[in-house]
Amino acid sequence: MSVGIKDVAKAAGVSAATVSRVLGNGPVSADLREKVEAAVRATGYRPNLSARRLRSQHSRTIGLIVSDIRNPFFTTLSRAVEDAAYRAEMRVVLCNTDENPQREAMYLRLMQEERITGLIYAPTRAAAGTLGTLDFDFPVVLVDRAGPLDAHDAVVIDNAGAAGQLVGHLSDQGHRRILGLFGNTSSTAVERHDGYRAAMAARGLEPDAVFVAPNDQAAAAALAERLASGLRPDAVVVSNGLMLLGAYRAIRAAGLETPRDLALAGFDNETWTELVGPGLTVMEQPVTEIGRTAMELLFERLRTPEMAPRKIVLSGRLVVRGSSARV
Repeated sequence: MSVGIKDVAKAAGVSAATVSRVLGNGPVSADLREKVEAAVRATGYRPNLSARRLRSQHSRTIGLIVSDIRNPFFTTLSRAVEDAAYRAEMRVVLCNTDENPQREAMYLRLMQEERITGLIYAPTRAAAGTLGTLDFDFPVVLVDRAGPLDAHDAVVIDNAGAAGQLVGHLSDQGHRRILGLFGNTSSTAVERHDGYRAAMAARGLEPDAVFVAPNDQAAAAALAERLASGLRPDAVVVSNGLMLLGAYRAIRAAGLETPRDLALAGFDNETWTELVGPGLTVMEQPVTEIGRTAMELLFERLRTPEMAPRKIVLSGRLVVRGSSARV
């Protein structure tokens, strides 16, 4: 029975990725290297020298997997990652999953085949819960969406707190019936929904949430249906910028105006949000800082692979405009 890298990893009490780094003369601590080399001797493992040479090649390539490149959040994030990679004389391979787990799995395999240096990754909701069971040959930093605790480094914003701020602001303006529109594919939307529900409960308000596909068409259709039903809310809070655009279109298509007929607020301070109507109240996310911080974590992980995973939580900024004003 042949002995493989996973057998060595089990004997050494480390991951297979760590064994690969040791065999490829990658960056590991002296203690880890000694432990792995002892396990190699104890198991009688014989590495494939040609494969070892291939693994040791440094591709100087950063993988970037995002869920929807049409979403301006990920466009800005991609630019920040690419800028940092360029300064480090590295290239970026960008993949877009469209929140499709099958495409996501294919791109993860591609990253393995390309022998990338590291990966910046916004996982789908389906994948986020399984990340702790996957053994990558490269360091991974999650952005926007965090996986299981202690599985990988991550950079996110305080989603629950940000959504709670939006609800609190709308409530302070006198709005009581606050509808929440949330995406149905990401852990980010779940966290924002949790913050929405907690803030509504804290103010004695009844939550009213709808989950739809996280794009403008689905959000527009969902809000149009609600407005046509006669159950018009006082205000709507929306969980991402594309959905906010759809919600605004639905309001205009119904012949309504903000804030005269209902207030509107959501996430992402895109240029268009200050130009339409009285301007839209939004939660601005520090997107460039998220991308830059993710790259810093990735470089630190490459220098010190044995350090404990870190989760960096950044804060959003409430930008108040006319769409949420008291009428």
